[in-house]
Amino acid sequence: MPDTSSPADLPPDAPAPGDPSRREDLLRVFLAQRERMEALVSRRVGCRATAADLVQDLFLRFWRRPAAPVEDLATYLLRSAHNLAIDHMRSEGARTRNEAGLLLEQGEAPPPEAALEAGNDLRHVEAALRSLPERTRHIFLLNRLHGSTYGDIARAMGLSQSAVEKHMMRALGACKASLQDRPATISPGSAKP
Repeated sequence: MPDTSSPADLPPDAPAPGDPSRREDLLRVFLAQRERMEALVSRRVGCRATAADLVQDLFLRFWRRPAAPVEDLATYLLRSAHNLAIDHMRSEGARTRNEAGLLLEQGEAPPPEAALEAGNDLRHVEAALRSLPERTRHIFLLNRLHGSTYGDIARAMGLSQSAVEKHMMRALGACKASLQDRPATISPGSAKP
């Protein structure tokens, strides 16, 4: 995509998009941070080759776009790599859900009772999660949906890892209790009370 920004769109002290000093700075900082970015992305996506590809894509995005005033380019690159890994995991999750839906359409569908019970279980777990304190729910979702480690969550939220573990124990306990306390499902053919 061609660069459509004009010099008037850039801050007065920012170098022009094609400015060699901006590109040299980006290249220098990128090369210095590349291993850290790849390690961070690899932990998140679980594959070194995918991490290397994503970090390379990140470099190309920065290389092609106009200069943006950034105080600490190294930190900005690391944060961008982290966000790119999260976006990748979200898109992979959506793709997996779509593929699973297609397989169900092609294969034999589960019995209606199983689908009904799974739906009931999901509603009970969702209700249990909604009843949790905001911080506990947020920590649970970061870990279980986004794949963040307890250490990553602790650093991001300014907590100790022990505190994150306690929040997770509370969330998992609430989920487990919601499934144990649910009313029994009525099976077909049984008498209604």
